[in-house]
Amino acid sequence: MRSVGFLSERQRRLAWVGFLLAAFQAPLAAKLVDDASWFFAVVVALVVATVIIADDVERRRPETVDYSE
Repeated sequence: MRSVGFLSERQRRLAWVGFLLAAFQAPLAAKLVDDASWFFAVVVALVVATVIIADDVERRRPETVDYSE
């Protein structure tokens, strides 16, 4: 059985959707807007990507085995 991360499957799917939306919105906003407000979308995408990576690491961690006798 695989170990479970701290995100549920639904939360993980929503995190991926949020990451993709922020990642695609940033270059579009950079092209259309004169100020640097597009940088906020980059920061949000990086934060969401960090959460996805941390959840992936937690899922890949081997399960602990209790060797009590």
